[in-house]
Amino acid sequence: MKVAVGGPLKVAFRPWVEGLENIPAEGPAILASNHLSFSDSFFLPAVLDRKVTFIAKAEYFTTPGVKGRLTAAFFKGVGQLPVDRSGARGAGEAAIKSGIEVLERGELFGIYPEGTRSPDGRLYRGKPGGLARVALATGAPVIPVAMIDTEKIQPPGKVMPKLMRPGIRIGEPLDFSRYQGMEHDRFVLRAVTDEVMYEIMKLSGQEYVDMYATAMKRQLAEAAKAEKEAEKAAKTALARAEKEQAGKEQAEKEKAVRHEAAEHEAGSRQAEQQGTGKQEQAEQQTERRRTEP
Repeated sequence: MKVAVGGPLKVAFRPWVEGLENIPAEGPAILASNHLSFSDSFFLPAVLDRKVTFIAKAEYFTTPGVKGRLTAAFFKGVGQLPVDRSGARGAGEAAIKSGIEVLERGELFGIYPEGTRSPDGRLYRGKPGGLARVALATGAPVIPVAMIDTEKIQPPGKVMPKLMRPGIRIGEPLDFSRYQGMEHDRFVLRAVTDEVMYEIMKLSGQEYVDMYATAMKRQLAEAAKAEKEAEKAAKTALARAEKEQAGKEQAEKEKAVRHEAAEHEAGSRQAEQQGTGKQEQAEQQTERRRTEP
């Protein structure tokens, strides 16, 4: 990745970096980053000399077709770890196990505490399971990282990236050794996660939202679905109203035609009656002339 992707990526986008000195030259460490774009997993490793291993959703490794095989080969090649997210508990345990194995090898483990990409560029509440439990189980320092403007380069759903300079701010390592052995205390896990998210917020300058990004995505999806259904209902109602209006106009036209036909028929009868009367009068006059002495 550093040769085939990292070099061209740095040349094309020229990402700026602050705090590189906070990345240890060797030994295990956890890089906890905000998540704005798919490209986050490319820019961060590209600017570091060391390898960073992220966990990636299993769909990147199992998608069928040529594109799916190429994607799987790429993620395997750069050392990403597939995690099945279909079951929340299973996915969490797999992420924790994977992170511990990476750190036990003395490597850098990258994780997005929000659990998914931000739907609107704001920073969302961190999920306490993976990050905190891995940190407390291994004793590895947690290094907060803030990705800047990567969502503008490649927003969700966009294929072609926009050429602009993203930024990366790397904070000072956080030591949670005071909580060693308390990785099963949910209050401790929450405290550790919130402390990391606070540091990420200071580095990124993002607005913080005290809810999970997955919940916000559900709300946005439901709102979009409701809006779509409302638009569909409005179109249906409009079509019905237009049909009813067209029916009324057609009925009025037919009524007008019938009225006009009736008037024409009445006029024809009246003219016929008048013609018949005049003929009778003429016949009577002729008869009188004939009978007059």
